[in-house]
Order: sequence, then structure tokens, then C-alpha cells
Amino acid sequence: MRIRDDRAHDEPEINLIPLIDVILVLIIFFVVTTTFDARSTLKLQLPTATGEPAEAQSQPLSVLINAEGRYFVGDHEVLRTDADALKQAVAQLGGTDHERPVLLRADARAQTQAVITALDVLGQLGFRNVQFATAPEQKR
Repeated sequence: MRIRDDRAHDEPEINLIPLIDVILVLIIFFVVTTTFDARSTLKLQLPTATGEPAEAQSQPLSVLINAEGRYFVGDHEVLRTDADALKQAVAQLGGTDHERPVLLRADARAQTQAVITALDVLGQLGFRNVQFATAPEQKR
């Protein structure tokens, strides 16, 4: 009597589901632990000027305006580009210390209206110490 051996016909297989689970957990871990720097994501081309850098004072409130006219207060993007949204963001992040310096970093290609709107909002909120960030003039 001949006994059949079914083990000889079993083909080995690799189960990919646990591998996919591990890769998904690693991706989630890296996304959650990654820090984003606003200065590296925004490509600002600052206007040039001659002069000496300002003395370091207390930590200034940073207001950025990119080439498209979008506003960034601190590390947070203002979702709308109107004056009311900017006023709300500055009031929320600026606090009640209106003597705090404000560093306005506007792209050289930004529309003048966006810069004027930011200055108007800062004036309405009582910020009087507004400084403009510029890049040093390149020597030719």
C-alpha cells in the first residue's frame, strides 16, 4: 500500500501582511515625529538695504508675507488673506504686550497692499515697534 506524502507538494509562501503593518507603523512614527521649520518651507526673497542690524531685544513677534500675499504669524499660517483674519491671528499670538517688537518679513515680490494691510492691522492693535527684515545688499 502506497502512502501519499502531501508535504512534498506544499509550496513555501511569504506572508506580506505583517511586513506591511510594520512599514505603516514606521511611516506614522516618522510623520508624527518630524518637525517642520517655517523658515525652510517658505522661500522668501527679502528686499535689500544698507545699514546696521538692529540690536537684539526681547523675542519679537514674527509676521511673514510671502510672494503670493499669504500671512504667517509666528509659526502659524493665517488661512484667509483678509485683514480680519490677520487681526485675529496677531491678537491671539501677540498677546497683550503691545510694546513687544514685531518683525515684519515681507517677500520682495509681495504686493504692496499685503504689506500695507499688515501694517494697518498692527497699528490698529497697538503695536508701535514694527521692524522690517531685509537682506544685506550684495556687493557687485
